[in-house]
Amino acid sequence: MGTWLDRKEYPFRSRYFDLPMGRMHYLDEGESKHAIVMVHGNPAWSFTYRKLVRCLSKRYRCIVPDHIGFGLSSKPKDWDYLPESHAQNLEHLLNHLDVRSVTLIVGDWGGPIGLSYAIQHPDRIRSLIITNSWMWSVRGIFHYEMFSRFMGGIVGRTLIRKYNFFVKVLMKKMFRAELDPHIHRHYIEPLRKPAERKGCWVFPKQILASSAWLSGLWDRREVIAGKPAMIVWGMRDIAFRDIELKRWKTVFPDAEVHEYADVGHFVQEELGDELCPLVEDHLDKVRV
Repeated sequence: MGTWLDRKEYPFRSRYFDLPMGRMHYLDEGESKHAIVMVHGNPAWSFTYRKLVRCLSKRYRCIVPDHIGFGLSSKPKDWDYLPESHAQNLEHLLNHLDVRSVTLIVGDWGGPIGLSYAIQHPDRIRSLIITNSWMWSVRGIFHYEMFSRFMGGIVGRTLIRKYNFFVKVLMKKMFRAELDPHIHRHYIEPLRKPAERKGCWVFPKQILASSAWLSGLWDRREVIAGKPAMIVWGMRDIAFRDIELKRWKTVFPDAEVHEYADVGHFVQEELGDELCPLVEDHLDKVRV
C-alpha cells in the first residue's frame, strides 16, 4: 500500500475476506454484540469513516469494508463492478462475520448497496443512519440523466480512467470548502493507476443502467420503513439535494433529521468529529 497511508489518521488493523473476484479489505474494530456497519460510495473507502471508527469502537463493533475496486481491496480487471454485485459481496462478508444485530451507516452508493442488505435481512437491522444518498430509480430526471450519460459515457470514462478525474476534480467540487491535500491524497492513491479505476468509472453509468435494481429496492422499502432511523444531510451537496432528503422523510417519517447548511456530499469527512456524538446519541436511543 506504500508510504502514503497515514497510520495516525487510520490506525487500524487491515483484515481481508477472500471472494471469487479478489480480496475484500475491511476493518473490524471493537467488541460488542451490536455491530455498526459503515458502507461507502464512489470514490471513497473505509478511510472515510475513520473518525467514527475511532470513536464508536470504544463501545461497539465497527465493520467497514472497502468495496472491490476501492481502497485497499483488490481491483480485478475483468469483474463487472455492478452495484448489485457489490451488494452481494457485502452480504457475503456480513454472513461470514455472523452479524446478527446491525446499525447501518450509509452514504452515496453505500445507500442502495447497504440498504439492499437491510431489505434482505430486516430481522438483523436495529437501526439505520442515512447520509446523502438514494435508493430508487432516477431515470427521467435531468439532473441525474445528464451526469450519468456524460460521466458514464466514453468521455467521462476516459477522463476517469486516464486522469483520475472523479477523485482529482469532482470529489473536490463536492466538498463545501477546500479539501486538505494530505487527506485528499488518501483518496487519490488507492486509484493511482489507470488499471485500478474500473470501479470508479463503472458507477456513474449505473446511476441509470441499474435502474431496475434500484426500483426493486424502492418497491421493497416497507420492510425497513419501520426501523429507527437518523438522517444526516449535507445541504450543499451538488449530487443529492433537498428533494432527495424529502423523499427519505416519506420512508422514515419519524426519523431524527439533522440538516447542515454548510456541508456538502461527503458528510462523514466534512463533519468529522462532530458526527460521532450524533451517532452515539442515536445508538443510545435505540439500545435494547
